[in-house]
Amino acid sequence: MNTTLAIYGIKDRFVDENPTYVHDHNLCVMHKGNITQYLHLERYTRRKFDNRLDLFIETLIDEKLLNLPNEFDIISVDNFVASAFISKNGRLQIQNISTKENPDKHRIAKSWFEKEKFNGKELNAKIIPHELAHIFSCIPFFGKFKENSLLIHFDGGASVSNFSAFTFKNNKINYLESHWELAHLSKFFNDNALNFAILNARKQEHLSVPGKLMGFASFGTYSKKIENWLNKNNYFKNIWNNYDDFSKKAKENFNIDLKTFDTTIPFLQDIAATFQHIFTQETIKKLNNLKDKTNTDYLYYTGGSALNIVTNSKIIQSKLFKNVFIPPCTNDAGLSIGAAAYNEWKKDNNITNSSPYLNNIGLDFCNKLHDSNLIKKVAKLLLNKKVIGIANGAAEIGPRALGNRSIIALANNKKLANKVSTFHKKREWYRPIAPVMLKNIADMVTNKNVHHLSKYMLLDYKILPKYETHLEGVTHINKTARIQTISERNENPFIYDLLSYLYNKHNVYALINTSFNIKGEPIVHTKKDALKSAKKMNLDAVIIDFKLINI
Repeated sequence: MNTTLAIYGIKDRFVDENPTYVHDHNLCVMHKGNITQYLHLERYTRRKFDNRLDLFIETLIDEKLLNLPNEFDIISVDNFVASAFISKNGRLQIQNISTKENPDKHRIAKSWFEKEKFNGKELNAKIIPHELAHIFSCIPFFGKFKENSLLIHFDGGASVSNFSAFTFKNNKINYLESHWELAHLSKFFNDNALNFAILNARKQEHLSVPGKLMGFASFGTYSKKIENWLNKNNYFKNIWNNYDDFSKKAKENFNIDLKTFDTTIPFLQDIAATFQHIFTQETIKKLNNLKDKTNTDYLYYTGGSALNIVTNSKIIQSKLFKNVFIPPCTNDAGLSIGAAAYNEWKKDNNITNSSPYLNNIGLDFCNKLHDSNLIKKVAKLLLNKKVIGIANGAAEIGPRALGNRSIIALANNKKLANKVSTFHKKREWYRPIAPVMLKNIADMVTNKNVHHLSKYMLLDYKILPKYETHLEGVTHINKTARIQTISERNENPFIYDLLSYLYNKHNVYALINTSFNIKGEPIVHTKKDALKSAKKMNLDAVIIDFKLINI
């Protein structure tokens, strides 16, 4: 069976310094159902949301950073802006030769790589719809789809839709629907002029606004009156650089005299909370309708919208499904993984369950592991309120740091958490910091059997009042925490051992776990990146492949 090289590298329709419709280029190599290599391009180039894979893929192949045999299959993920891919010098090309436009079927493509090693041979090529690639990104983390499942993709825009639905029954993918009917909901977070104004964001920052809006919305309160007003005014979605009409109507309807957009104004916080409420309610309503229509038992939920923590938690709480599955790379960073999994699935290969630590191209690996002395040294620094960066082994996929490219500190100190967020990372004041903790501790502080999706930091939980002092640095204004849990040592031995030592010896319940990057930069990738960023961010120390370096 041929190795599969999967890429998401469609060129954007605009030539610009900032990604617009297409972003987060990535590639994946899979052999006999195993992910052997993966790269999120921005980590390699150090350019946030990088959409220039066409400029780099020839070099990655020529310099043997990709482990490819003489013959391999290639599968490319399309986007509504285009489907063809051509590398910088035209040596790798993927052209559509099929007329199929269905979001439930791949298209046959023609592709070749002009290089002696491959003898200029035409490659076995496919182009997979964006929608399907999102759906199939679940398989490498949860195994094959369970019988009688609902498969949902929901994002800003894919091939022919921003929302699509399928079922998996009788071992077959069955198409239900695809459309743009819910585009207004996803645009709340990436293309709504009012929300950009509230958050003082530029239009070029549209890819970073979703996380900001989710955190900010927690400071406000949902209002039915505000919802009706927003709906009546088409959510003020097109008031770019012209806010007079919004200010006038705010004065008329709420007697609010807005002279500026200030994130401390309660009315603006309530607007954000109302946007979040609408998104959550409409999403659950849609899932409810599809559940009634299909009578499915399980939900596989993907796309950028599946990063909405509040909505994810409400879906779990609704108990519509026996279980819910969301991959750690549910955004576009997971498209190449989904495409590779689809191609291997079509070849009847069993897909091996993977950890999230797959970002490995361009990294040097050593065989050194941590020991008890390192755990004790790190614990001592943390207990002295030091802030430490981690860059161990392969990096995580997706947007969430899960312990291999993280910044850690004690979670029981609000002042320290604010220092990590605003001083070290330069983030906005209202954005929450997440904790990492052992699952049994998470169960205790929430009085819940914490859902398996917390392993990927995809849900939030209310913290019981009696444990708030232990977690005050990571408990948000609404008394929730976006917990990442470690259930077993093999998931991340270093973090597991560190958490166990801190709890057993010092009664420390959790650590701050935030991504190892400063505002505007990608998460660090290489050892060099980690050391450079640690110094730039004024961290106290950094752990690189289990070696402690004081800064």
